Amino acid sequence: MAFLDNSGDIILDAVLTDTGRYRLAQGNGSFKITKFALGDDEINYGSYNKNNLSGSAYYDLEILQTPVLEAFTNNTSTMRSKLLSIPRTNLLYLPVMIQNTVWDNSKPSGSSEIHVVCVDEDTVGKSGKPGFIINTAGNQTDAPSGLMNGFQPANGGNFMGADQGLNTNEISATSTIDADLLETQFIIEMDNRLGTIVKGNTDHATAQISFVDDDNIASYYFSLTSDRGTFMSPITDPTKTALAGPAGTSIFFKIQASIELQTSYYLFNQLGAETTMTRVAAETGTTRNVSVKYIDTNVKITGATTGYSINLPLRFIKRT
Repeated sequence: MAFLDNSGDIILDAVLTDTGRYRLAQGNGSFKITKFALGDDEINYGSYNKNNLSGSAYYDLEILQTPVLEAFTNNTSTMRSKLLSIPRTNLLYLPVMIQNTVWDNSKPSGSSEIHVVCVDEDTVGKSGKPGFIINTAGNQTDAPSGLMNGFQPANGGNFMGADQGLNTNEISATSTIDADLLETQFIIEMDNRLGTIVKGNTDHATAQISFVDDDNIASYYFSLTSDRGTFMSPITDPTKTALAGPAGTSIFFKIQASIELQTSYYLFNQLGAETTMTRVAAETGTTRNVSVKYIDTNVKITGATTGYSINLPLRFIKRT
């Protein structure tokens, strides 16, 4: 990894996607550039200085001379903020995506703003051995906010998700969002070694993976046409979202821990660490410190229409 010297001529430094490199390596003519994406991850627009005494030609000089990273191919670390083209010129606000923290079942855990996945039966809890979700009698409890049952998602009420729309109080929240700003498709990406996406409705079926890249990142594609009510839904009640303005679409899901996390400490030892967490007994309200191994990661949600993305922090835990 290195920085590019952009103090002089304009530099174009581009890399191919995993699919592009694969087709180029085939050497059979299937490699053709048909799409490309631009991003501004490293740009700090706060450096735009309209008070520069040298005139308007120098307002963006500091931005233009800020060093940028050399292009690299790890898709989990680049192109987090893709540029969006909208032909209309009368827009005052662009759509964003924010984590849903309004629903009781979708709130993150405590002040950490993170969702926690209990990966096996011992961590979730069972009869005679209380865990973070099950009480001593082996009964399902109302799990604390942010704790998800990654062992048996159907037995857990908590989920995670995000809402898309306009986050401004300059436009009434009861107004209808414009059709070209409404997100109708989402892409969810997560580490396939750690878990899979599960429907948040009653059948709790595992979502179909669309693609797993060379970094073991799985991509899932969801559409309002085919996944309405199971992963996505239009936001019709302004009180059910933290968006201040006209709301668009909500996406929600649960996490199923991978078999490797359920049955082994290997990935926890390779990728994670160990800490102490406080378990609250649902029956008595008493607390107990429990030693767990954990892995911190992110779930990335991207709007296929607007290109806006958000990373939701996620922690997998396993009792030691």
